Amino acid sequence: MSTVTSITSTATFAGLSAATIAALSTAEWASASTAQIAALTTSQIAALQTADLAVLSTSNVAAFTTTGLRALSTAQLQALNTAQVGALTSTQIAALTTAQVAALETADLVALGSSQLAAFGTAQIAALTTAQIGVIETRDLVALGTAAVRALETADIAALTSAQVAAFTTTQIAALGTAQILALETRDLVALGTAAIRALNTADIVALNTAQVGALTSTQIAALTTAQVAALETADLV
Repeated sequence: MSTVTSITSTATFAGLSAATIAALSTAEWASASTAQIAALTTSQIAALQTADLAVLSTSNVAAFTTTGLRALSTAQLQALNTAQVGALTSTQIAALTTAQVAALETADLVALGSSQLAAFGTAQIAALTTAQIGVIETRDLVALGTAAVRALETADIAALTSAQVAAFTTTQIAALGTAQILALETRDLVALGTAAIRALNTADIVALNTAQVGALTSTQIAALTTAQVAALETADLV
């Protein structure tokens, strides 16, 4: 039987049947070249055993084409360790399907850097589970663009920790929709700095419920603009 190391031509490698690909040992896959990994077809990738994926070097994982990466099943994707997931390029991250994004383990999310997280599209952000959202590091969270921030579901907003909410930039705060603002827990709202409070638009102020307004600190209240004060509803002032 042919082995990975005995096949030097990527064209020949790409011509191997799915059955042959599945029959190659983990030791053989561990010695595969980046060119060979890049040459894999989607049917060959579907035939890869999870144990084989787990032994690929980080450079090999980074060599998957975007089409090839999208061919991985959720079980195959979960077979990758944190170092392998952390080696994915921003282009590869952007190519992940929403099902794949939702299947990423929380440890894998932590392994992603700011530029990788920023590569997520709005559909991918919306696909993240509340458990995944809760582990994103603050330095990575601030890398999200305004469109990505607006894509966070209300359940995701509620799942954010106070430290995560406090890390939002004023631009990100201003991008939040009224439903998202209403989803902020009072302890998270209190964590906002004065600049972030002033970044809330008047529609956001109107959207705040009485419990949220009542939780604002005296420092936050003092930071409100005249337009924001005017937008407070009478029930909030009682």
